[in-house]
Amino acid sequence: MNETVKTLLERRSVRKYKREQIKDEELELILRAGEFAPTGMGAQSPVMVVVQDSVTIAHLSKLNAQVMGSSGDPFYGAPTVVIVLADPARHTYIEDGSLVMGNLMNAAFALGVDSCWIHRAREVFASAEGKALLRAWGLDESLVGIGNCILGYRDGDLPAPKPRKENYIVRV
Repeated sequence: MNETVKTLLERRSVRKYKREQIKDEELELILRAGEFAPTGMGAQSPVMVVVQDSVTIAHLSKLNAQVMGSSGDPFYGAPTVVIVLADPARHTYIEDGSLVMGNLMNAAFALGVDSCWIHRAREVFASAEGKALLRAWGLDESLVGIGNCILGYRDGDLPAPKPRKENYIVRV
């Protein structure tokens, strides 16, 4: 089977990570794949913010959990978080950022790194605390959170795929 298709068929969301940080070479390739995600008219509206500092990750996790009304860790102990933001002035900003997220997760799996898309980036970066983070990072406050891509090495087995629903494909 073609390796790219194999990656697409076998990648799973992982929700339990080892503390071990991913290798810099892996991270660079994963981010490069994110840079080459398709975007509307090639405008490249997304921005990726890489966080590997445990204090910042804990703060982001707390903000994310507050949106859910939870006190748990929505980042599941992952040692790297890539926040994908996008410029809402582009009418394809959600699609653009979503394609970046997909490229990040698929490239990670191809390199032996696990991932999961964690939602609520929109709410976190629409908040006063989120906007303060954007300012601190030198980013425009108008950027909208698309998703958090957590990265790391899984602690345990790769989850089994869920069965595919009937009528997923309709041919006309």
